[in-house]
Amino acid sequence: MREALSENPDAAGVARDDVLSALLSTIRLSGSLQFCFMPTGDWQTDATPALASLLAKASGTMPFHIVVEGRCWLKTEGEETALEAGDVLVFPFGTGHQLGAGRDGMLVLPTRDLPQKPWREIPVLRYGDETQGVRLLCGYLQWDGLSFAPLRQSLPSLIHVRTRAANDGDWLRATIRQMVEEVDRPRAGGVSMLPRLTEIIFIEILRHQIMMAEPHAIGWLAALADPALSRCLSLIHDDPKRDWSLEQLAAASGMSRSALAERFQAMLSTSPIRYIRDWRLYVASVALATSGQPIAAIAYDAGYATEAAFNRAFSRAFATPPAAWRATARD
Repeated sequence: MREALSENPDAAGVARDDVLSALLSTIRLSGSLQFCFMPTGDWQTDATPALASLLAKASGTMPFHIVVEGRCWLKTEGEETALEAGDVLVFPFGTGHQLGAGRDGMLVLPTRDLPQKPWREIPVLRYGDETQGVRLLCGYLQWDGLSFAPLRQSLPSLIHVRTRAANDGDWLRATIRQMVEEVDRPRAGGVSMLPRLTEIIFIEILRHQIMMAEPHAIGWLAALADPALSRCLSLIHDDPKRDWSLEQLAAASGMSRSALAERFQAMLSTSPIRYIRDWRLYVASVALATSGQPIAAIAYDAGYATEAAFNRAFSRAFATPPAAWRATARD
């Protein structure tokens, strides 16, 4: 298997997809909310990260906006960007931002105007009485993947994909049209269908980020676009419990030990062995939050001989002991 990985140049794309698949099978969206926002005339939203405040207790809350029709502008971090139909925006860290059209328009607060849940249909919020306006699909994604430091550190404060210009935009546009169809023609199961479509769009956006990585970019998503590193990461994520050595990973990646260590450090600011430890601890955090496994069993799966050693390592990584992490996750 190692020879095939090191000699087959086409394996890089497969390995990259395998890593993303392995990651997404472990890190799933744990919640989402969607609504339709249709302002007309001149308008503007508040600049505070209101969607994040909707779930103040939730971690990994990421606002998103999809421009379905019309044009508007985005202001964030002191910059203004023109938006048009087909643009998709995701704010991985809930960065405060403002949307609007025209200048000095009416203040609209869609997140405050949402009806009480549960919803039988996706809410449609309309503002103004003019015929020409903008239509947006908005909401939030709650993604626990932001607890995995290498991935979190590789994400920008804003992910902006222009599907009309993207080479892979057809697939995204088709999914967006399906979302609009679910809003315009409510059918049984529509409220549960939209979160799944939103998750598909988010996965496609992550794949787009990987494909668009610059040749000298750094970070986890950029590492997936690097043939040697994607092979190495694929091996780790495919079998994280294995007692990997640097020699084994280097041979399978078609590199020397020193070259692999140097490239890992340059791209991910860590070593391969430390990356394995961090991933095992992240997987342990997911198991603590979502399963009833004893902590001792989770510690063993994470590669620790004793529960005490696991407790110390987990506390260093997450600033919380395993038992407290489990209790908080289940509140």
